[in-house]
Amino acid sequence: MFEHILMFILGLAALTLGAELMVRGAARLALTFGISPLVVGLTIVAFGTSAPEMAVSAGAALNGSGDLAIGNVVGSNIANILLILGLSALIVPLAVNEQLIRQEIPIMIGTFLLFVVFAMDGNIGRGEGALLFALVVVYTVFLVTQSRRASKETEAEFADEMPDTNSRWDAHWSVQLLLVLGGLGLLVVGADWLVDSAVAVAKAFGVSDLVIGLTVVAVGTSMPEIATSLVAAWRGERDIAVGNVVGSNIFNVLAVLGFSSLIADGGIIVSEAARNFDLWVMLAVGFACLPIVVTGREIARWEGGVFIAYYVAYTAYLVLAATQHDSLAAFSSTMLSYVLPLTVITLIVSFVRNSEKLPPTNG
Repeated sequence: MFEHILMFILGLAALTLGAELMVRGAARLALTFGISPLVVGLTIVAFGTSAPEMAVSAGAALNGSGDLAIGNVVGSNIANILLILGLSALIVPLAVNEQLIRQEIPIMIGTFLLFVVFAMDGNIGRGEGALLFALVVVYTVFLVTQSRRASKETEAEFADEMPDTNSRWDAHWSVQLLLVLGGLGLLVVGADWLVDSAVAVAKAFGVSDLVIGLTVVAVGTSMPEIATSLVAAWRGERDIAVGNVVGSNIFNVLAVLGFSSLIADGGIIVSEAARNFDLWVMLAVGFACLPIVVTGREIARWEGGVFIAYYVAYTAYLVLAATQHDSLAAFSSTMLSYVLPLTVITLIVSFVRNSEKLPPTNG
């Protein structure tokens, strides 16, 4: 038991240090190459922190475990929005970049919709996987090109956002790249240690494999995103914190799911349970981002608290449903009859109140 607890502590330390190195290196790299921190968060950081999801889903696809491959992508996307953005917003209200509102979040929702459409026949074939993977290449090239074109006009703005501008030891791009790669390595190793030790401790206390899989393992593959976004929020790199989440979700669908479908024999089978519930939860969570980020152009602390509460409720529902607990019906009724309507009303009122504060448009 002592060995597992020590591994858990070391894993947490590796995650923290890895996130610090990656955020610092990514922020510096953005300044060096004239690319906005937002785009770095959407690409380098987001793709790097999604490495565990890629490894798990690809391995599951090769082994014929379609449920694990699909569940990993869907569960990670839900956790990225509800858990990671929620925790980050509790640290500091997250100002949302205009580009995220008008471009990246709609693209993320579009990838979710494409995922749902492809999954409705119960199989995501190799042709659909190839299309998804091609789209992530096109999207990445588009982002970098767009950012480079705009960099000359906004160079001064980006420079003002960068911390510790007088430091010289990490001024060269090669050092910055090493920071990113080293941070990524620590994130992957730390997440692996954390998950393994947490599973071992949970089993020692008699927790079932089902509950462990629905909680520890699901959150474990998102630990790099959690650590990176929390450190980025703490350091004031809000574009990287939010961009990491949105970019990871896009990458999970287009790259992780696309690649896994390509290498799987006959594509990936999508279970009826996923088609009837989890995919729609993912889509609803994606759509929920729009009114929240448009309201005041930020994710406020109370909205972060709502996100976390819904993630806890979603996890509780999964556990109750899987174990066919007697309280499942009452829990579902309470969520549908009271909690969800109250949340919708609160968001609408908040949206209207903030809209009244906006300056009137001419003409």
